[in-house]
Amino acid sequence: MQKVAIIGLGLIGGSIGLGLSAWSKANSQGGPALQIVGFDTDIQQQQYAKKIDAVEKTEWDLTRAVRDADIVILCVPVSATEQTFTDIAAHLKPGAIVTDTASTKASVLRWANDLLPRTVNFVGGHPMAGKAQSIEGADAGLFKGATWCVCPSVHASEDAIKNVLGIIGALDAEPYFVDPEEHDAHVAGVSHLPFVLSAALMRATSKDTSWRDMRALSATGFRDMTRLASGSPAMHRDIVMTNREAIVRWVDATVAELGEFRALLLAEDAEKRMDDYFVAARESRADWSTQTRREGELLQDTDSELVNTSMSGQMGRLFFGSLLTRRRGPERPGDRDGEPGSKVKTRSDRR
Repeated sequence: MQKVAIIGLGLIGGSIGLGLSAWSKANSQGGPALQIVGFDTDIQQQQYAKKIDAVEKTEWDLTRAVRDADIVILCVPVSATEQTFTDIAAHLKPGAIVTDTASTKASVLRWANDLLPRTVNFVGGHPMAGKAQSIEGADAGLFKGATWCVCPSVHASEDAIKNVLGIIGALDAEPYFVDPEEHDAHVAGVSHLPFVLSAALMRATSKDTSWRDMRALSATGFRDMTRLASGSPAMHRDIVMTNREAIVRWVDATVAELGEFRALLLAEDAEKRMDDYFVAARESRADWSTQTRREGELLQDTDSELVNTSMSGQMGRLFFGSLLTRRRGPERPGDRDGEPGSKVKTRSDRR
């Protein structure tokens, strides 16, 4: 039986615990396959994690939690990762596997290389899934079908990597190998830029002198666009501070795009050019939303956006055209490596 220590029992740590507990019970042969131990600096988080069976037991001391652990999963804010490595380094047994769930990877890999002993295998990870902030939102199925980025350190053994892939598989996620620098550059655009723009929109509108009247007119569009601004300020701060260069690049690209839109809006042929602008954006969105993970299963869980052939579908096409109903054609050679049906991706152009 392997001992798994989960450090940090919020949404991600709690969901990992629930998922691994369910897998352990389903694959037990005379007893659980895993012993799951949890630690969190918040004692109430620990108690709740144990109450919902996300962990079998909790420890009051971090070093006791990782002692004799075969696998240690860090689910702490990226700003706390370096100190956590320092605190646990001397207490990890030889051959232990350490992985994490932080949203940036280059800094984490450097810290692991500098602080963890060479007898320990570090395999960086980042599950591309999430919703609420606290453990009350923990869900054993949170990672089902989600991409789980994998960034092994140069010192990680093949067995250690296989063990981390086993965890990802037990949680029904899809592993995706990617270089840490490349990971940070890509997620800056598709994960970090969205919450920056969400916060910027919220700040820009709420600062206006007419905000008290404007907010009475806001509806689903504003709600959806500003949802990410309600996330943890500390988490957002930590992410941007550990991925500054990549985020600046995407902010610059967005500013340039807004500048282009402004110029189009003031142009003499604005109506024609504006139509082309929005059509191009809609086509890009349709191509993204209709990517398939498996036959009949959408990668981005956008099923509800697709218009069917019913009366509602006909009305949708009347107003929006047929783009929402089209599906992506066969993948071009080189779009995805590996054998057909393989879950392990080795290219980094999807996220």
